[in-house]
Amino acid sequence: MSETEILDRITVDPAIFGGKPIIRGRRLAVEHVLGMLVAGDSVDDLVHAYPWLKPDDIKACVLYAQ
Repeated sequence: MSETEILDRITVDPAIFGGKPIIRGRRLAVEHVLGMLVAGDSVDDLVHAYPWLKPDDIKACVLYAQ
């Protein structure tokens, strides 16, 4: 999967979180995922906490932040 395809997982919807970047239209902001990673949560922790979340979604958050 290319970086462009991975980044397509990040969307912006003015009706959700005031237009902050979110993952695949869900109510989980990129900044929240990044914050959890910085706090020490692993990819496995996040996938367990959010069963719909995929490792590529997390990768997209990290790429988006760069």
